[in-house]
Amino acid sequence: MSPAPYLELRQVEAWLGPRPVFTNLSLDLHLGEHTVVLGPNGSGKSSLIKLLSRELYPVVKPESWLRIFGDTTVNLWALRGRIGLVSVDLQAGYVGSVPAEQVVLSGFFGSVGIGRSQVANAAQRQRVAELMEELGLTALRGRPFNQLSDGQRRRLLLARALVHNPEVLVLDEPTNGLDLRARHQLLEILRRLAQAGTTLLLVTHQIEAIIPEVSRCVLLQNGAVVGDGPANVLLRNQPLSELFGTSLRVIEADGWRQVLPG
Repeated sequence: MSPAPYLELRQVEAWLGPRPVFTNLSLDLHLGEHTVVLGPNGSGKSSLIKLLSRELYPVVKPESWLRIFGDTTVNLWALRGRIGLVSVDLQAGYVGSVPAEQVVLSGFFGSVGIGRSQVANAAQRQRVAELMEELGLTALRGRPFNQLSDGQRRRLLLARALVHNPEVLVLDEPTNGLDLRARHQLLEILRRLAQAGTTLLLVTHQIEAIIPEVSRCVLLQNGAVVGDGPANVLLRNQPLSELFGTSLRVIEADGWRQVLPG
């Protein structure tokens, strides 16, 4: 029996302002299946995440639906407890003066920073301390967000996404802007999470950010799925050359991939 889908899209149409980003999108994503959604800039990758996080709503049509964990109606507060999100947009939205510990605590409230009315209890503070220890962030507890490196900020947002121990972790271009050391640290953490049972959805245009545990690849181009199958079939020269519109050559080592000009 196939694992339960956490996202089901059928013939979805969705618009951002005056333009459609999807006109007929159908896709299922399943628990327990680590998936990468790969595509060039403007292909609809970030909009797909917005459908999942309910920041973007599809056009209501009788032959179309969007289901998250089997439901067409979603309680956003409950959804935050089941799906964690790390994105460059979220990082850009943080006020620079917020201390690192409060960045992680804010995951319990679905907020950016902690307001005066948001008081964390002892269990929540303990969970934050455990996550910061696990991700090597304890020494940064009182440091303002704007005094941290991009790698430290990204790990803080990862800890924030993990406070509820979510079933699904969504990562939108997680290695953008990171140097090699920070990138490798983050990818190693993602590997541990994948191996421990957290379902990963990696959305990127960077082949080198795809960890070996990813088994499924969805190729997205101009708001349409142009490929969907095993990662070891689609992450090859011809499919990627066609996707990005340029000749590419993929080299592999120990489950990792790099892309060179063809």
